[in-house]
Amino acid sequence: MSFPPLGLHDVDLGVYAWFLEHRTVDFAAVAAAAGVDEEEARRSIGRLLAAHLLAPGTGGPDTYFALSPETASAQLAAPVEARIRSEQQRLAEVRAELDRFLPAYFQRGGQSATLQVLENVQEVRDLLNRASRHCRSEVMSAQPGGGARNPEAMEEALERDRSMLNRGIRLRTLYHHTARFNGPSQAYVSAASALGAQYRTVYDLFGRLIVFDHELAFIQAQNNEFGAVVIREASTVAYLCEIFERTWDLAKPFADAVDDGLEEVSREIHQTIIQLLAAGLKDETIARRLGMSLRTARRHIANIMQEFDAGSRFQAGVIAAERGLLDVGVNDPDEDPADGAAAGD
Repeated sequence: MSFPPLGLHDVDLGVYAWFLEHRTVDFAAVAAAAGVDEEEARRSIGRLLAAHLLAPGTGGPDTYFALSPETASAQLAAPVEARIRSEQQRLAEVRAELDRFLPAYFQRGGQSATLQVLENVQEVRDLLNRASRHCRSEVMSAQPGGGARNPEAMEEALERDRSMLNRGIRLRTLYHHTARFNGPSQAYVSAASALGAQYRTVYDLFGRLIVFDHELAFIQAQNNEFGAVVIREASTVAYLCEIFERTWDLAKPFADAVDDGLEEVSREIHQTIIQLLAAGLKDETIARRLGMSLRTARRHIANIMQEFDAGSRFQAGVIAAERGLLDVGVNDPDEDPADGAAAGD
């Protein structure tokens, strides 16, 4: 399906320029004009003929005329474009044929057309790719975590994002602040931002979410890291969009830790852990809420306990309160982070 390499050389530019002015082949003159020997001039003419930049003239076997690059491109592309159109038609037929089986798929396990459970990563990727191809206006996503990301998945996501951005789709993504410390995340954001995508970060993120056109939402399946729940019910999707928008308004534009001030970023993460620790959250919950590994969270907590010379979490909370470190509120451990989106202004 792809074009074979044309193998054109810099010298071919000079030979091509010669034939724009002359039609009769004079190998000595061509070679002199291009600054090569006659044998190389012959090889160059062969390459230009193969690339459709030269065509035989009507004045005899030693006459050629130069074609425009647009004409050459059209001649080379015509058979490939024909195959692409044929494959696209076949692809549309395959999708239409398989789509007839969707009602039966949705009915398994009591699923409906408005709620679909995907149990493996391949199903999730396939439907995400399909939703991306059909997206018309906007994608909103929340991607918790700031650790290492799968390079293969990142490359696939970047290609998917590039295709949508080239179609004018608006892309907005929320990360944890800890993503600013992660090299792969920084590289991904830098590449996609250059294409027009927008990224912001928060300390406490509500969970994994992707919404297409305010109509189709993906959330992570419970107890299944690789699965997803697909939601099409309008009120539920609107509710998830409202959660995203309120978090987006409070988030900061993405910047890596160095650009944003490494000391300041570390201090703010330290302060947030103090607040969550004082609120009674477990180590695992703190790690998940801040998008860091459990090991990293426990190291921060150990440093805080040592800093306060506290023998218990309760004592650490008392000391933090005495020092005025709990003035900025955090969600109660029993509070649903979506409650704020449901409440009135």
